[in-house]
Amino acid sequence: MHSRGKGISASRSTPNWLKTTALDVLQSKKYYIDAELRDTACVSDIREALASAKSEDTHNYTELVQLLNIQNKSHVDVVAQQETLLKFLSRSVAFLDADHHEQLLIRILGMRIWDHPPNVVYALLDLIISLATTSGKYLNCCLEMLIFNLLSQTRVLNKKMREVLSWVHSALHKISYLVPPAPSKLLDILVNRMPNIYNKGHGLVTYVDTLLKLENSSIGKVVGDRILRVIILRLLDLDIERDDIPQDDSTLGLFDMELEVAVEETMHEGEESLNQNYSKVSELLDKLMVLSFEHLESCQNAGRLDEVFEILFYLFENLILTTCKPKIPQFLLFYACSLDPEDCGVKFASKLLDIFLSSNKDQVIRTNAVDYLASYLSRGKFLPDSFLASILKRLVDYCRTYNVDASSGHPVFFYSGCQAIMYVLCFRMRSILDVPRFHLLLTPLESVLSHKLNPLKECNPYVVSEFLKQAKAGGLFIVSECFTFGDLPESETSRAFGGFFSFDPCLFKISNSFISPNFIYWSMVERIYDEDETFAEVIVYGDTDNDEDYGDDPVLNNDVKKISITPKHSYIRDSWRLSKMPSRIRPPTSPSRS
Repeated sequence: MHSRGKGISASRSTPNWLKTTALDVLQSKKYYIDAELRDTACVSDIREALASAKSEDTHNYTELVQLLNIQNKSHVDVVAQQETLLKFLSRSVAFLDADHHEQLLIRILGMRIWDHPPNVVYALLDLIISLATTSGKYLNCCLEMLIFNLLSQTRVLNKKMREVLSWVHSALHKISYLVPPAPSKLLDILVNRMPNIYNKGHGLVTYVDTLLKLENSSIGKVVGDRILRVIILRLLDLDIERDDIPQDDSTLGLFDMELEVAVEETMHEGEESLNQNYSKVSELLDKLMVLSFEHLESCQNAGRLDEVFEILFYLFENLILTTCKPKIPQFLLFYACSLDPEDCGVKFASKLLDIFLSSNKDQVIRTNAVDYLASYLSRGKFLPDSFLASILKRLVDYCRTYNVDASSGHPVFFYSGCQAIMYVLCFRMRSILDVPRFHLLLTPLESVLSHKLNPLKECNPYVVSEFLKQAKAGGLFIVSECFTFGDLPESETSRAFGGFFSFDPCLFKISNSFISPNFIYWSMVERIYDEDETFAEVIVYGDTDNDEDYGDDPVLNNDVKKISITPKHSYIRDSWRLSKMPSRIRPPTSPSRS
């Protein structure tokens, strides 16, 4: 270095490499001949300046730091000098020392890429890559710097900014490829920088978008499962926070709640402030679900949807199935299945059924699994009837062979299986009965419903009512012994089941557009009976041994007599209400996580 004095000014001598502008280089006739020699000389000057930080005369080093501190982006010479300095520093990282060059490192790692022109940013990112990969000392600092810049991007990006954003992701990929521990360290940094639960702004959208882009890159091959776990946990947090959704009206039937109108129309007086908070949280969750759906589409286009589905199902089993009644995050699985019905769609139902049938699983997990299965089979427009019938047959066989006196487990499994069958048939009865061989598969259902555990009394009364109406109209059962219901009472078991079905319609404005093309709403169901028809009775095949079985249990025997009555009684006192089923179910209130 040749200059002396304090700072950089136009009136005094400056090193040749600092005075060289991009225009000077392009105009030089000897550029192609002398470029290598000139670059070598400049690198030598840089290293001398770095070495001067360890001596008494630190002027040359101070000039380097001051040059990077200049913020005048409109000055062509300054921009060219910063670009040149950064390029040559990337060839001198081995000469950087954290103790002697702290000011320079702080300035480099503190540069905000959105404040500089693209050519300076490109040179800066090359330097960051060199710093991170040459010595492990700066790896964490470099990853922190890149993540900070990703998360501090503006809400709207122009074409140049989107290009810069791709460069930052490319830098992370290069570092992760060259330094094996980098992906894990990167994810740790991202987890620590996660916006807190009170952050409902655009920052969380940017954060999730960044995570998903990393998952869909080479970094995802190493930490993709952990990235998706972080995202699902935040979706669950937001979903549970929507406790301000109004309580379900217990005077309405389950299917009566499937409404076309918005949830806000049922808001009770004095809940205006809750409605505002609900809208804010829901809008944010809606945006995050859209990002997640678009990510699944990109995975499908890249031929890796099956790989991502396996991760999602693992997280579903360990996070969502153990959560009490979430309403939104499970639609990630639903949408993945709709993108690939033959593989993901079939596997999802099969895995849920296997969980329910497994005696090694926890009771809550098993009952939740069959609830999800029933809702999924009912709502998935993309599922073929043949597959649907095969799953129903396995459920019917399980319930038919259920032995309450053996080691089959708690009766709740029997009731859960019966309710799942009836719920699915409420939506799919016509398509099943239209095919004789499918109808034949359900023949054992008659004996299941007349089991001594009395599923028609213990399952959700609204599901039972709708099922029996369609079963009678479709001739599903042989007439033998009648089961007629007036105003169906709720038992303790049916209250425990509640009216929650995991894939009730998604009411979000944007993300619903991804779901609705492959979703069956109640208004789409071709019911077998005439909606204006009045039902006097429903008759199913009776178990002739029931009376003997009930003999030792006076309470159970008395209950059976109450509902096994003659055909003279009315089937449903308010059949007009249960026969009208609009097309959207208002989602139930989300309780706290278990």
